[in-house]
Order: sequence, then C-alpha cells, then structure tokens
Amino acid sequence: MPALNSWYRAWRDRAEFFVVYIQEAHPTDAWQLPSNISDRVLVASTKTAAERNAVAGLCVTRLAIELPALVDEPDDRVDRAYTGWPERLYVIDRDGTIAYKSGPGPFGFKPDEAQAALMRLVNGSQP
Repeated sequence: MPALNSWYRAWRDRAEFFVVYIQEAHPTDAWQLPSNISDRVLVASTKTAAERNAVAGLCVTRLAIELPALVDEPDDRVDRAYTGWPERLYVIDRDGTIAYKSGPGPFGFKPDEAQAALMRLVNGSQP
C-alpha cells in the first residue's frame, strides 16, 4: 500500500481517492492462505454489515492505508458491479465513467497506466 498512499498524498487536492473493502479474499471458512496464518490474519466470511465494517477497519489499520475507506455491503453488490475481487485499481471521471480499470491484482496492476489515466483526467485531456 505504500505506492497507493503516496499517490493519495500527492493527488488528494485534485482528485478523490477511496479504497473499497469488499469480501474477505482469504477467510478462515473458505480459501485460507498459509501467510494469513503466520501473519495472524484470521477472519471468517462476514455475514453482517457490522462484521464487515470491523474486518475492514482491521484491514485498513494493519495495512496502514491512508485513503478514506468505503465498505461494500454483505450482499457484495459493489464487488459484483465492478468485478472487484480479488482486487482492482479504478480511475473514474467526474461523470462516473470508468476511465481506467486494472486487471485483477496484484499481478494485473499496472500502476503507470492508472497514474497516466489520473493525470489525463486531472489535466483535462481525457482520451
């Protein structure tokens, strides 16, 4: 998250940034990773908004995310609408149109492409 935090610090006076917490990628009751066990990141799939908010808060704190966080509902409507799982980078213009969508992360992330899309929007030269 250091790169995302640095983008946020550099651009937050010209663009809005959010991290959207969706369903837990590696819950204890589904696809658990060995690294989650060693890092003691052990959470079950959330069933209620309160549970998801608590897990999202833990995630933001542990990863030292500086961006404002939004939390998807337990019905995963934002995740489904934006194909958010496992994780994505988006740049959305003022009209709500997607200006950039990364491939699935972390391997599909192309930070330079996302930054270029952001620069085009901020500088007023949309493609």
